Amino acid sequence: MRQFYLFLLGLIITAGAFAQGSGSIVGVLSDKEVNNEPLPFATVQIKGTTKGTTTDFDGLYEIANVEAGSYTVVFSFVGYETVEIPNVTVEAGKVTTINTGLGATAAALDEVVITTTVSRESEVALLLEQKNATSIQQSIGADELARKGVSDAAAAIAKISGVSKQSGGSGNVYVRGLGDRYLNTTYNGLSLPSNNIERKNINLDLFPSDIIQNVAVSKAYSTKFYGDFAASNVDVIAKDYKGQGFLDISLGTGVNSRALGKDFVRSEGTGYFGFYNRYDNNPFAVVLSQPVDPVDGGQPINLNGSISGGTSFNFKNDTRLSVFATASFSNDFEYRRGSQADFTSEYKQRFDDVEEFEYSTTTTAMANLIYRINSKHRISYNSLFLNSSSDEVGDYGIDGTGTNRDAIINTDEGFFVRNILFSQDMIFVNQLSGDHQINDKFELSWGVGYNRVFARQPDRKRFTLENYQNALDNDPTTNPSFYNNTNFDNQRYFQNIEDEELNSRLNLEYTASETVKFNFGYNGRTKTRDFDNTRYGYDLKQPRTEVTDIDNLDGVFNLDNLSTVYDTYVFRPLAPEIGLTNRNLPGNLENTYNGKLDIHAGYVNAEITTGDWLFVPGIRIESFRQSIAYDVINLGNSGVGEASGYDNFYLPSLNVKYGLNDDSNLRFSFSKTISFPEFKEVAPFVYEDVTQRVGGNPDLLNDPAVSNIYNLDLKYEWFYGKGELLSVSAFGKEINDPINKVIANDATGTQRYFRTGDKANVYGLELELRKNLLMDEDDQSTLSAGLNATVMKTEQKLKSSDGLFSSTLDRTDELQGASPFLINADLSYSPTRFKNYKPVANIIYSYFDDRIEALGAGQLGNIVEKGVHNLDFVLRNELGRDWEINLSAKNLLDPNIQYFRAESAGDIIISNYKRGIDMSLSVKYSF
Repeated sequence: MRQFYLFLLGLIITAGAFAQGSGSIVGVLSDKEVNNEPLPFATVQIKGTTKGTTTDFDGLYEIANVEAGSYTVVFSFVGYETVEIPNVTVEAGKVTTINTGLGATAAALDEVVITTTVSRESEVALLLEQKNATSIQQSIGADELARKGVSDAAAAIAKISGVSKQSGGSGNVYVRGLGDRYLNTTYNGLSLPSNNIERKNINLDLFPSDIIQNVAVSKAYSTKFYGDFAASNVDVIAKDYKGQGFLDISLGTGVNSRALGKDFVRSEGTGYFGFYNRYDNNPFAVVLSQPVDPVDGGQPINLNGSISGGTSFNFKNDTRLSVFATASFSNDFEYRRGSQADFTSEYKQRFDDVEEFEYSTTTTAMANLIYRINSKHRISYNSLFLNSSSDEVGDYGIDGTGTNRDAIINTDEGFFVRNILFSQDMIFVNQLSGDHQINDKFELSWGVGYNRVFARQPDRKRFTLENYQNALDNDPTTNPSFYNNTNFDNQRYFQNIEDEELNSRLNLEYTASETVKFNFGYNGRTKTRDFDNTRYGYDLKQPRTEVTDIDNLDGVFNLDNLSTVYDTYVFRPLAPEIGLTNRNLPGNLENTYNGKLDIHAGYVNAEITTGDWLFVPGIRIESFRQSIAYDVINLGNSGVGEASGYDNFYLPSLNVKYGLNDDSNLRFSFSKTISFPEFKEVAPFVYEDVTQRVGGNPDLLNDPAVSNIYNLDLKYEWFYGKGELLSVSAFGKEINDPINKVIANDATGTQRYFRTGDKANVYGLELELRKNLLMDEDDQSTLSAGLNATVMKTEQKLKSSDGLFSSTLDRTDELQGASPFLINADLSYSPTRFKNYKPVANIIYSYFDDRIEALGAGQLGNIVEKGVHNLDFVLRNELGRDWEINLSAKNLLDPNIQYFRAESAGDIIISNYKRGIDMSLSVKYSF
């Protein structure tokens, strides 16, 4: 078909050339890095003239009305070699044809001159991938990430239609109103573990833009994905490099408007780079020997730096070894002042004045090796290390008005809590993959991955006081006292999670003919999680032990005062059978659970092209087994047990694409998928924060073990210009036996997970528009805009539950996590280069409407996350070829981050604070 188009194009141009006495240059430009597929939007220029053009989606180009003569034709594409072909003769009334290709290494022709090579990460290339994809997907690449000042993967996919990011600095994202439990995250097509007990997916904040080539969000199911799919699969593609050697160094600094000028504090025993110094010590030894007061946190000035480098080594027979490595560090100071409360049918605790200092770090190191045996065989190795830490010191009730209905001395005022929490997550990812074109009929793609996660909360410290108003009255004779209703109102807490996962993928592509292609594949995952925690309580000897200085608790909890002022206490003695008690001695682990997950799947699909239609029918057969063994204290005699689920699934799918013309498609997708509970949803361990408690429910594995989901999508997409797109989508989902987080109908108000009804329905519309508003004389965009919006409706009939944890719902409500309206917009201004200066300015806006954080049980109202408007400004400044200076101001509107309890008598504020405006400056130099 391409040859026919080229012939027809040549015929038309020839007729025009005869009429005008001039000639033309035509041809097809191909991509050597992608099996000689067409390379669209590349530049074709006659050197030394203003005549030129760009290739279309099929790689075709034509330069008409060229005066007869001899020319040098230059082919270039951002991120690829620039090829110059000299001595191209153009004759009057004739067509000169040049078919060539671009790649990331030098071609073997003597007359071709290579001028530059870098990685391909452009927006137009990703739009081509979206246009040609066999299912509905959207991607954002490194070029767009840099232009919009996007710093991590979570912020990246929040720019895609139907996607929103949770407020409050979280890396949790929602796609089409469905949250963490309905998403999957992969890295180079291989699954990733979670770094957080509270989440199924890894925190996408941990993936800095330095390691990202592009991020793809697939909203329609394909058999290559695991069956646990409802909202999307998010695939982070690691940056690689092919070309001459380079080295980039970047340094930056910044401040937060609310943190600036504050006297920051952080946990004792933690380091500047986010590592804890005492992991090798027994927790009881730490309790006895290490102080409890927070220490000086330094000046709240953010710093960041990165170094990236890569090169390629070319050998004989088209063999090439490419190396890319990057390492980065960033920190962040954030100060929050607001309110928090624990409210069920009444206030259990209420703090109208809460002050929190948070110091966080992210350290990343990634290495990527690509060995290209020849043009048909390639093997890659990727190793990734991520370390993230969060160091929080929070004082609740600093104005002396905090209340607690269970207080001993005064329930109406003076209740105070100091919470000191350091969390560290270390993630190790290793992947080996390969791509092989066996012959003209068969292509083989494979990958294996091994992941380890170490997520820890070492030595959380929590202290509780009553009559704190006495510390504010300037009267040295009146002091607050320790609240000591239980032995754990003042405590030290230690928590460890270790995940280990082995996963794999295999796909054999068979091209039966030009119109029929088959894919046969396998996916496998084996994952384990080990969780444990230890907690030591401080049992004060005197019922109302006074506190003379809240900032000197070291003067109370030290080794000299052990057994005279306080005892340490654990629930489980180390060896009760030989008479050891639970006081002033090391203890056994308080809570443990072990989770196991095994998934094995085979699939087959076909890609059938007939005229303008592409049909992709497929079937996936997946075997699922999950178990959880637990030993927890909060369930008493029922706290030791095991739950498991096993099933086999047949998951059909159909993706259809109809090419309305060369620039637009109509897509349809239908599939059946499943959703199974995550370990944290089934483990009955309860994590106690200051004002909320969250635990799991083992009943989820047998009532039933999974949710069956039916998905339907219809999409129109029009690629009407270079980098321009208009798309409209409609989607619907039916989720049978959905899981929601619910505030249990008991005295504690613990949030747990329940199968809350027979089914939930999701309906929605999406709109996306990318438009170039102004173009320069070289047909490059100088002013462009992007807009995407989603309108959604969710509904579920909630049933009454009387299982292990009663929920008592029985009403109709929205789905947890669903926002009825989302919008993302950006405006980019990139004027013509002023000699060696090239500025790019971006304004980026996003908004999500109110969404349910947890369903209320019985007569209790829902906990709702208030909608948030966000506005960022990013300015990039290229100075010559080597320097880059970037400025940004993010969260300019500084909205309230608010959660409230929706009650009939009026909304009750659960949490309310502001995060401040983040301003930063960075300098980058490329060698």
